Amino acid sequence: MRLGYFAMPLHRPGRPWVETLREDREAVILADRLGFHDAFIGEHLTDTLENITNSMLFLATLVGDAPRIKLATGTTNLSHQHPALVAANAAMFDHLTGGRLIFGISPGALPSDAEVLGILDEDRGAMFADAIEVILKIWEGEPPYDIVSGSGRYSVSTRRSMDLPLGVGVLPKPLQSPRPEVVGTVVAPFSKGVVEMGRKDFHPLSANFLLPQWVATHWGKYVEGKDAVGVKADPADWRIARTVFVADTEQAARAYGRDDRNSPYRFYYEQMLRKMTKLGRLGLFKRDRSEPDEAITLDRVLDDLVICGTPEQVAEQLVAFEQQTGPFGELVYAGLDWVDEGLARRSMELMAAEVMPLVERYGSGA
Repeated sequence: MRLGYFAMPLHRPGRPWVETLREDREAVILADRLGFHDAFIGEHLTDTLENITNSMLFLATLVGDAPRIKLATGTTNLSHQHPALVAANAAMFDHLTGGRLIFGISPGALPSDAEVLGILDEDRGAMFADAIEVILKIWEGEPPYDIVSGSGRYSVSTRRSMDLPLGVGVLPKPLQSPRPEVVGTVVAPFSKGVVEMGRKDFHPLSANFLLPQWVATHWGKYVEGKDAVGVKADPADWRIARTVFVADTEQAARAYGRDDRNSPYRFYYEQMLRKMTKLGRLGLFKRDRSEPDEAITLDRVLDDLVICGTPEQVAEQLVAFEQQTGPFGELVYAGLDWVDEGLARRSMELMAAEVMPLVERYGSGA
């Protein structure tokens, strides 16, 4: 099983932007040094706590300082830009990294981002579907392109202005052939979008704030999509993010990972509860869809979604989690605010050096 890294990221209010950006970079540099396979970085325009406005721009600052790890947008919000811009910039980024781009995509979920861009009342799911169609056709095609998306929303052509001897009218292609790996984040139980990922050879990343029983619904949908195009689904293509904290002692793990009032894990899920309540998506935290909203308390969410303990305890919890979901190819470690930098760094170190080997050992029955 591979080990990946994911950060939205979510920082406490009032922290200087220059400080949190530096911290976010340091986390990826550490992940690179520890041998993590990839690092996914999220983006929002109008969220002061999730303060990376463009994941690709942020990741570009890491090309030299994190030279081995794959750099993944987590995600590029495709409703926010014209797909020709995204296609060209992602292609350049792939060359800058020497072919290390993983292209994570989504429609973009934050309503205030949509409002500031004037698309709050638009069907952003439809915009997303049109945009990825255009991006892939640009990468596959040749000038003058003459691409019109399925709904007619986007058209891309250089027919009237191209001059091939002069090198004008040509959009760039990625270094990876035929294209970089495309990953979609999955945040809903029984997601129909996962079926389309299977059909199109995109790879799913199940969100860290989904209960295990809802995560488990994603694999069957992915298999359904693969079966529709006559391809066998490979569990190695499935990533699952989890909120994990590892410490040298159970007491330290429990305090920082859950109980202390300054715990970044408690803060993270307090914010997620508030956001999902506002968005009408509190059902993500329900063990049963018939549960009343008042059953969803912060302490219960922490019990359900935070894996914390010593390396041995965390490994045992992860093996039990995999027994609920079935096999998957990559465990994606969710990075949070570094309230205590030493503990945060130590958790990542223990995760790579001790937990993952134990997971392999326990999972094999050795």
